[in-house]
Amino acid sequence: MPEISEVPEESGEEFERISAHTHIRGLGLGEDGFAEDVGDGMVGQKKAREAAGRVVSLVKKGKLGGRSVLLAGPPGTGKTAVAVGMARELGEDVPFIQISGSQIFSADRDKTDILMESLRKALGIRVKEMREVYEGEVVSLNIETGQAAYNPYQQTASEAKITLRTEDEEKTLRLGRSVASSLQNKQVSEGDVIQVDAETGRIMRVGQSREAWSEESADISVSPDLVDLPTGDIKKEREFVSTLNIHQLDSLHAQQRARGGISMLFGGGGVEINEEIREATNNQIRKWIEEGKGELLPGVLFLDEVHMLDVEAFSFLNRAVEQEFSPIIILASNRGISKIRGTDYEAPHGMPLDFLDRLLVIDTHPYDRDGIKKILEIRAEEEDAELDEEALNYLAEVGADASMRYATQLIAPASEIANMDGREVISKEDAEEARRLFISVEDSVGLLKKYEDRMVSGSYREKKEESEKKES
Repeated sequence: MPEISEVPEESGEEFERISAHTHIRGLGLGEDGFAEDVGDGMVGQKKAREAAGRVVSLVKKGKLGGRSVLLAGPPGTGKTAVAVGMARELGEDVPFIQISGSQIFSADRDKTDILMESLRKALGIRVKEMREVYEGEVVSLNIETGQAAYNPYQQTASEAKITLRTEDEEKTLRLGRSVASSLQNKQVSEGDVIQVDAETGRIMRVGQSREAWSEESADISVSPDLVDLPTGDIKKEREFVSTLNIHQLDSLHAQQRARGGISMLFGGGGVEINEEIREATNNQIRKWIEEGKGELLPGVLFLDEVHMLDVEAFSFLNRAVEQEFSPIIILASNRGISKIRGTDYEAPHGMPLDFLDRLLVIDTHPYDRDGIKKILEIRAEEEDAELDEEALNYLAEVGADASMRYATQLIAPASEIANMDGREVISKEDAEEARRLFISVEDSVGLLKKYEDRMVSGSYREKKEESEKKES
């Protein structure tokens, strides 16, 4: 437990990474459940989006037990976008785990362990608990430093003395090494409103006091996160809401057994998790739900390239989807009739028929030119790029002839080409130059056929070996 003691009163800019689906905000459905032409970043695929909306409704009502969803369609038809849209519709706290079928094959881990871990990560639990905290505005702060334990040349926080105030009370606290280090790391300063967990010493910065911040005296007149000065006592009870996934709880239970006791919400990892640990976690979750302290959040496990799984993995999923704690599993495949990995049998999408019987299948179809054009507009806006009408039409044609993904990937290099020429708007010439520099899959196949005799391939190696034999 961290060292926190009250001192008696004496007299007297964020980095943002743009990925392929950051523009997806939901499924773009109206109040009646029908898909809009364009909504929440989604374009087209109305039937698939409406079907996905029904699935989301079933999940929220707890009526999708023992079933999963398969998104089936050609490459570049929005399968991943629909899965992301479903996760957005379920809520911000809902876990969304995305893995590929090829990821479960590891040299040092069993494939069923990887699948089970992914399933547990896709289930969340929202826990509410009352904790004692010290809350107030920082009036004064003095952090003392001393020699670091493992480096005699480094100075680190050894203890701190901090004075907090509310509208009704003022107190001075003496904080031990760990809490003082946390204050230093979070860059807490005078005027900040903070909360200090009395049990764990965890520091949470709420914001800056309105009374302490003055725009006139600030060097830069940018308003921080201003909050009102707290009222009441310095030490009080507060309700804390923590959202974890079930795999994190599995890890914490494993640590508790390995170390002989650890706080419910804090600690590291690296301990093997077995069925006994998972059952203990399940029992804890049941207890929280029955006592009203916890709420289960059914998340989404999106398993792309599901045809890469073998027959043993499909057998495992057959059992996993029927467990008490199971997320909604969304599978995606772009295969037709193909072999089930590990067997000589062929089946739709490369999946066993008994597993397919358990799935709700949603089909997706290629986008037309108008749909591709609208998607390009949305992606350009997401990437802070501006296309003129000719460039937009040109890339839409490229998307219709080659693929939508290829057309969207050309936006970034075309924007760079325009910027190098001192222009902010992408022209058709910029898009054509990007098309020339970065070829499509069809172009690549054409080059392979043209230079087949010079490319390193099986036939090339055979001819080379024959030539070397003749020379010898």
